[in-house]
Amino acid sequence: MSERKVLNKYYPPDFDPSKIPRMKLPKNRQYTVRLMAPFNMRCKTCGEYIYKGKKFNARKEDVEGEDYFGIRIYRFYIKCTRCLQEISFKTDPKNTDYEIEAGATRNFMALKLAEEQAQREEDERKEEEANNPMKLLENRTQQSKQELELLESLEDLKDLNRRQRNIDYDSMLSNYNTKEAREKILKLQEEQDEEFIKSVFSSGNKRVVEEEIVDAADEERSTPATKKLAVEKPAPKTQTQTNSSWTKSVGVMGKKPLSGLVRLKKPDAATGSPSTTSATVPTTSNIPASSANGETKKPQAILSLVGAYSDSDGSESS
Repeated sequence: MSERKVLNKYYPPDFDPSKIPRMKLPKNRQYTVRLMAPFNMRCKTCGEYIYKGKKFNARKEDVEGEDYFGIRIYRFYIKCTRCLQEISFKTDPKNTDYEIEAGATRNFMALKLAEEQAQREEDERKEEEANNPMKLLENRTQQSKQELELLESLEDLKDLNRRQRNIDYDSMLSNYNTKEAREKILKLQEEQDEEFIKSVFSSGNKRVVEEEIVDAADEERSTPATKKLAVEKPAPKTQTQTNSSWTKSVGVMGKKPLSGLVRLKKPDAATGSPSTTSATVPTTSNIPASSANGETKKPQAILSLVGAYSDSDGSESS
């Protein structure tokens, strides 16, 4: 299967590279490349802002007569996106940056300016130390003081490491992993928990416990009195006593027959009419079917007796 991109080409045995004709190109030839704007810039002609990262089709060429320790410096040409003004900038290998040359101005960059300011201060300090011996002495004294402070802090760290080194963590872990040590630790924790619970409850509910003890003592003292009152207190009347008193005064209606309550008036010897002795006449619903001597009577006989009693009343009234 043939490759999509052929990397190895066939050279015949009689191939001679010296016979290939050479193209004569100018020494400072320009190449068209695709690049992005390396920094924010503003066009001098129209004032258009060109932001970092914007893509351009640029022309690249070598800068003649300039290099940095043998590193070649390149120049690039781009056009403004609005007015097509040509802008040129070149590489700066010394500061690992780019330098604007013509056609635009570089916008504010805080990092670059801060680095330049720090570099200027460092150069001024070195120049002052070289020209002023007293300033050099002061700087050396301050530097030695800082070194002593660093040494002291280092000694403190060494002492701390030495103290921690004396602790054998392996032995501690081995002792903790034993069954007896775990049981001892658990027992100690349980005792501490119990002591804490006792202290909490004894401090919070002390009054409640005393009240409970006093109540129990009062109950023991009051027990004989309550028993005495229970003995002396008369028992409530039962239903049997109430029924007995009722029986004495009224009588039992259901056990004895009511026929004995009716008395017939005896006829007088002179008049031959029944006597005027008053008697209670029970209603037919209260008269039982059995007589005083236990014989059963018919209801008609009872009604006849009631009629005779009413006749006697009428005779008396006449």
